[in-house]
Amino acid sequence: MPEWAGRSGGRGRQRRAVVVGGPLLGIALVMLLAAWRSTGFLSDLLLNLGSSVVLAAISYVIFDPLFEEARRARVQEHLSFDQAAFVTRLRRCTRRVRILDTWTILLEQRHREETFDAVRAALGNGAHVQLLLLDPDCTAAQQRSEELERQRVDVPRQIRTNLRHLAAFSDTLDPAVRHRLQVRLYDASPSIQLYQWDSRALISFFPIGKLSFNVPQLEVDMDSPWGGFVHARFEELWEHQRETSNLDQYWSVTVTLRHEDSDVVEVQVPYVTVQGQHYVDCRAFRVTGPLTVRAILPPRPGATPAVFALAEPAEGDPTPATVVARHFDQKYGHGDGQRAVRRLVPAPDGPRTPVPRAAAAGDPHGG
Repeated sequence: MPEWAGRSGGRGRQRRAVVVGGPLLGIALVMLLAAWRSTGFLSDLLLNLGSSVVLAAISYVIFDPLFEEARRARVQEHLSFDQAAFVTRLRRCTRRVRILDTWTILLEQRHREETFDAVRAALGNGAHVQLLLLDPDCTAAQQRSEELERQRVDVPRQIRTNLRHLAAFSDTLDPAVRHRLQVRLYDASPSIQLYQWDSRALISFFPIGKLSFNVPQLEVDMDSPWGGFVHARFEELWEHQRETSNLDQYWSVTVTLRHEDSDVVEVQVPYVTVQGQHYVDCRAFRVTGPLTVRAILPPRPGATPAVFALAEPAEGDPTPATVVARHFDQKYGHGDGQRAVRRLVPAPDGPRTPVPRAAAAGDPHGG
């Protein structure tokens, strides 16, 4: 059972017991005291009424938890995912929003502004918003594209578009609430789709050859066994440091420019991964001859950095330059034609000194 949901459910039951049972017992006590101080018919009437109210209060305290458990165990089925209804619920959230999916149609153009307005409202209400999307560069993303071949859906491209808009939206948030919007990518076979708002959620499974939004959705209580199951799956992926990365790690990578065996300067650069090969945009520094850099690619917590050289695109490369450029455009939006793309290759012996752009002679951005 979800720990956070169980605590909130227990507090809710206790609050109802106090709000409902307390006044009833108070009324019963007043009646019984009045009956004790009265005589005749009035005394008998108050005694009977007081006893009945005591029994009603006790019955409520005993049976309300049973009715509540029955309500939570009930599962409602919806024919498909209703994004408008979910956005409305999202807007009213005060505690927690969780989305587990490959990519989400909530961030497609026709729903994007309404979704972001709702997320902003939920964050303003104090809610924590967590999105767990499939890593677009992992094998599972390509496999899901193959499953949806008849639907003509490019899953990695859809995910990259989602992430680009999430990164832009995150930059617009006030720092006081930005930390409560968390986005992570998982590298595993997608199995369950989860859309949670506070203590309720829509769940479904990924069908072969069909979009998960167009199949029946089960609406469950997060305190129910179904809710506990999907909660455990979400937590397993979210906390798996080796198989997940956050939005900052996806958006750029830290490369350390090196002179011989000494680190010179660290630079944040855009990057893409195509067919197992890593490419970086070197506009942050001037490329003057062979460079050696140290980086962790793909970025993962606790991974060991490797040393690479930067190779210019050339005929015979594993991936044509046009394909690499298309990946950069999908991830970062269409560029201005000024990208300086290099492929990371095993470092040769005797690397030369890399020259940071800020220190290069004649650089207008130099300081």
